[in-house]
Amino acid sequence: MGSTRARWGRRAVTALLGVTVLAAGSLVASGSAAANAPGRPGTPSAPTTVFTEDFENGQGPAVTSLPDYTGAAPAAETYTADPAWLTACNGLLVSQQAPAAPPAGVYCGSYWAQNKQMASALGTWSGGDAATNHSLTAYTSADPGAGRTELETVQPIPLSADHRFLTFSVDAAAQNCFASHPLLAFYLLDGGTARAAFSSPIDPCQNPGAVIGGTSVGTYASNGSVLFTGDSAGIRLVNEQASGGGNDGAIDNVRLLDATPQLDQGFAPAQLPVGAPSTLTFTVTNTSELAAKDGWSFNAQLPAGLRLADDSATTDCGTATATADAGHGTVTVHGDLAAGQQDCTATVRVTSINGGTYQVCASAISDPVGVDLPGCTSVTFTAPVFDARSNGARLTAPPLTIGPLVPSAHTCTSLPGDDRHSVISAALGSVGTLGVLTTDASGAVDTDGARTAAAHAKATGLNLLSGLITADVVGTSAQARQALTDTGPGTVTATGSTTLTNLRVAGAAVAANAAPNTTIALPLVGSLVINQQTSVAGGKGITVTALSLTLLTGVHVTVAQSTAALLLSTDPCPAT
Repeated sequence: MGSTRARWGRRAVTALLGVTVLAAGSLVASGSAAANAPGRPGTPSAPTTVFTEDFENGQGPAVTSLPDYTGAAPAAETYTADPAWLTACNGLLVSQQAPAAPPAGVYCGSYWAQNKQMASALGTWSGGDAATNHSLTAYTSADPGAGRTELETVQPIPLSADHRFLTFSVDAAAQNCFASHPLLAFYLLDGGTARAAFSSPIDPCQNPGAVIGGTSVGTYASNGSVLFTGDSAGIRLVNEQASGGGNDGAIDNVRLLDATPQLDQGFAPAQLPVGAPSTLTFTVTNTSELAAKDGWSFNAQLPAGLRLADDSATTDCGTATATADAGHGTVTVHGDLAAGQQDCTATVRVTSINGGTYQVCASAISDPVGVDLPGCTSVTFTAPVFDARSNGARLTAPPLTIGPLVPSAHTCTSLPGDDRHSVISAALGSVGTLGVLTTDASGAVDTDGARTAAAHAKATGLNLLSGLITADVVGTSAQARQALTDTGPGTVTATGSTTLTNLRVAGAAVAANAAPNTTIALPLVGSLVINQQTSVAGGKGITVTALSLTLLTGVHVTVAQSTAALLLSTDPCPAT
């Protein structure tokens, strides 16, 4: 009951479970719901105001009963309440400019001035005109009973989107907080069904934003929300306080809020070698009133080329579930945000055996329920670069150069592929002749991600220096292979070999299994290196040449040369 009891001076309580006090003027937007901007995971944004009622439409000094009031266009909302909240100094729209005496029949007794004081304090708190601000007051000169409706919308409020989290805020004032406190509980009306948007009623005596002239005031948001699927909603405000001994308060600026959390996504690390694991983190960030958000969900479809680890999905989102389907490349998350919780995350591990940049945007999210769509994120997997080259023969005799003859190359790319060529015969000027030349070069990626660069070269019918060097067949093979480990590409293993069939030098037979870099001196002519093997790019590959002939005249001839290497993207690209 309102009274002239001594005002109770107290400092604001620093925290109260289930009640959030917002700064004055922090929720002043109006209009249809709009998505919060992505890109700030973990930093709550303000909810969007869908509907607001400030009780100012057409008001002046006169006092208006709640059922006689019509809100501003276009909603032109009207209101009702239980009879207990429309009698005994309740259910009145009052301002400081109201007459000095209460209207007849409202039973406010000697407490009329306090009703005007609360409207004035709420005007000051919201940054309005303290002299003309109207609020809905209730000074309870009788016991109203618990669970009675203090305010309810009559016309449904249209909504512009579905599967949104809706909640409420209100500017509230209270006096006589040493006695019973008002306990304001918001419900969202889905047709004839009332759905609670709170777990603890708002108590304006607790943690006020300010105390103005003995009146506690603040902007309070419900600590719960409703995941709403309908196209219109109603508002019901119930006062859970049964007693009229105290329970003296006023409300203003009732707001229906779209408090849908924001979904963000990001890879870490965002650049790494193929085969190494990157963590894709989905962050669901609450709105700034920090109401509970239960039952949101989404599916994410990863782009082709990214591989999910089946058992890698984890989450800290309340009673959430997170699953990763490696076969379909999908991630499914269902979760909750508790009251007061700023954000939560779900993570999965991904990798790729193919180099490239993979982007995930809002279009990858399907069936979003209760989340705003994210922006784009990307991850780059750097693949080893294939360097596979071969040629049948080459002659360098400055200023004359012949060849390389029948070259094949698959190089300076991380993509698999192959190249191969052949000719029936070839000539090296006065140095000699060759029969059939065949070459190939390739890069391959196995299903387990292992990469192989390979090259082969072969020459038949060899006759150099008028029969000084002859062979039926000489050929080479070079290979560089790199397996994937749990952390990315492993060590490159480079191998090479030479095939020699009936090779003769100055009439002497050369063993088919000649050791690498076998050198034979050719008196008065030059020298010949057989099965020449040279490391490439610091051990990341090998070059094998069947015959490397250097003449005293400066002429240099190579026959059947193959190179295979797996290079880093920072290594120089070799000439082909």
